[in-house]
Amino acid sequence: MSGTLVLVRHGQSEWNLKNLFTGWRDPDLTALGVEEAKTGGKAIAETGIKFDIAFTSDLSRAQKTLTLILDEIGQQGLETIRDQALNERDYGDLSGLNKDDAREKWGEEQVHIWRRSYDIPPPGGESLRDTGARVWPYYLTEILPRVLRGEKVLVAAHGNSLRSLVMVLDKLSKEEILKLNLATGVPMVYTLNADSTVASKDVLGDMSGAH
Repeated sequence: MSGTLVLVRHGQSEWNLKNLFTGWRDPDLTALGVEEAKTGGKAIAETGIKFDIAFTSDLSRAQKTLTLILDEIGQQGLETIRDQALNERDYGDLSGLNKDDAREKWGEEQVHIWRRSYDIPPPGGESLRDTGARVWPYYLTEILPRVLRGEKVLVAAHGNSLRSLVMVLDKLSKEEILKLNLATGVPMVYTLNADSTVASKDVLGDMSGAH
């Protein structure tokens, strides 16, 4: 019995557009972000997948993305579980700052280290490793058991919380995951084996042609 796990990063948010560090702050989607979510929903609809349950974070941009996707696939009443374990990485003192302003304050190299190192957090915030330390146990206890029972599970979350999952699912090294940027609103469809390893992965609407 193989289950299906679909991961989607939320559509563009207002703070993505303004080049601000967002983290646990809660801006809304932009008009483009709404369209990205709808496009992702249409791509899922074309596969014919019908979900048993959905998971999302405690932040409205991911929740709204999920709602838009469910509208597109005709599953508006789907049971949904929200949990801050799936929240974006907390950027701490950087949250709400323009990325260029942050570079002026702390220097280009230091900001780059905070953004792109695996285990060095910004002041008052989380590293990617810290993010994974809350995302992965939640996945193992709440999400994975359902997939292994043969359920079809949809997760709408954030760039870094999803990178934490993709790192393990795709067996990526620390160096590889730091180079990976997940496109907004583009669904990744995983089929899992009974031992929780990945049987197949398909990126819907992937512009690069790489799966």
